[in-house]
Amino acid sequence: QGLKPLAPTDYPHLIFGTSKPAPGLAAADPFLGKNKVPDLQKVFQKSDGLPVHLKLGYPDKLLYRTTMALTIGGTIYCLVALFIASQPKKQ
Repeated sequence: QGLKPLAPTDYPHLIFGTSKPAPGLAAADPFLGKNKVPDLQKVFQKSDGLPVHLKLGYPDKLLYRTTMALTIGGTIYCLVALFIASQPKKQ
């Protein structure tokens, strides 16, 4: 009988970049929702002098400041640990 293929040889047609719902789904399924990309493009392309990683407001600022605090704190911790490790041991 020979070896049989493990994977099916007929594949469903893939849909890329269309606004049509997938076959078998109703047009008003709740998970499809509204396309938010145009709204986000307007926010991110606005020339207000803010860097992209801070454009969404308070949550972005909070994450940025937390990351900066952890980075600076970690650098200081490493420098102190190196200083302590470089001191001669007392007997």
